[in-house]
Amino acid sequence: MRRIARIAALLGPVLIALVMLSASTPASAQVRITVGFGPPALPVYEQPLCPGDGYLWTPGYWAWDSDFDDYYWVPGTWVLAPEVGFLWTPPWWGWDGGVFLFHEGWWGPNIGFYGGINYGFGYFGVGFVGGRWDGGHFFYNRDVANINVVNIHNVYNEHVNVTVNHISYNGGEGGIVARPRPEDERAMQERHIGAVAAQTEHIQQARANRDLRASVNQGRPSIAATARPGDFSHPIEAREAGGAYHAPDRGAGRPAGGGGGSPVHPKDLPAAERPAPPNTGNAERDRKLQQQQDKLYAKQDQERQKLQQKQDQEHARADKQKANDAQKQQMEQRHAQQTKQMQQRHQQQQQQMQQRASGGGGERRK
Repeated sequence: MRRIARIAALLGPVLIALVMLSASTPASAQVRITVGFGPPALPVYEQPLCPGDGYLWTPGYWAWDSDFDDYYWVPGTWVLAPEVGFLWTPPWWGWDGGVFLFHEGWWGPNIGFYGGINYGFGYFGVGFVGGRWDGGHFFYNRDVANINVVNIHNVYNEHVNVTVNHISYNGGEGGIVARPRPEDERAMQERHIGAVAAQTEHIQQARANRDLRASVNQGRPSIAATARPGDFSHPIEAREAGGAYHAPDRGAGRPAGGGGGSPVHPKDLPAAERPAPPNTGNAERDRKLQQQQDKLYAKQDQERQKLQQKQDQEHARADKQKANDAQKQQMEQRHAQQTKQMQQRHQQQQQQMQQRASGGGGERRK
């Protein structure tokens, strides 16, 4: 037992180091958000003036809000780097296993893979040419960054030829065709950290802003960029949408714009619509029917949460076991089938409840 304790004491720091390493590897940069249809094209907008030395540009992108079953625009903004020498690798959407999978952005000493997406302003799909660190200071490339040289003197000029497109996702029908380079892979293995507090608050403000939802702005957000995180009072408005936006028909199973089909997970389903309160003319009967409806919807909501939890556990297990693409695809197909069966069962139960409320289904008083 003494020997085991000594081994455990020796291994303790190693295990802690492994846990910390796993928290900074690419797996931590991938959030299990899967959507059956692709994000809108990237809007066209101008970059606001850099507010000061040490700020780095973080480009805008489309995020997903499961509460509204809708994409929303997170405005591009200037953010103070969390550490000297750190650069921002933007988040990106990629077609994976029959769904669009979201990959979080992160800070690190080198730029990693961000799907080959051309976000503009130095992020043209590969690496970053908007500036570089030198001697503990960040130098800005005036060819692609909006800098006031009166206030910021650490600048240089390097012309970049760019092929303009507004595609917002990697893979799938119409998506960017790009794979990580060896240097991208190495960057992803280096120590890196996620979005800083200012970025997180910026994202939450964007999520709460109805005008930034794709279904509202049709791919042309009124707040496309800000000078500082959360500064929505002085926004840069998008000049135009990057392409025609076709909102999915949520009443028909939300077909995917990039080749998907029915919702894959319970969280992808639209919120259940409650019918009008029963009105049979009998107050006591209406009260009982309302209780039955409430009980049914509470049970269905519990079933949604239980199935989502089960699928999340399978995702975590697959990530831990480093499942390959074929195994992930089979898992997502199974999840889609489970979700569809649950949705159909819930719809049948709701129809039966409505029949009872309307006086059908053998519920007539004799």
